[in-house]
Amino acid sequence: MRAIAVSSILVVMLLAGCGDTTGSRALSGGGMGAAAGGLIGSLSGNFGEGALIGAGVGAVGGYLYDQHEKGNID
Repeated sequence: MRAIAVSSILVVMLLAGCGDTTGSRALSGGGMGAAAGGLIGSLSGNFGEGALIGAGVGAVGGYLYDQHEKGNID
């Protein structure tokens, strides 16, 4: 079960930059983060909390990736 969780996290990290605009990258990052967070949270019995935390972290990650690609962040 842990191998599946680790694999899912790696896939999410690789795909976090999907999209062309700031909104689409933040949205795709949030969606993938929610999926990974829900999976990890379900291992400890807290699916909802894990999904919410993952969505927040994923959305912020997608936004920061977009800003880095645009050259606004080094």
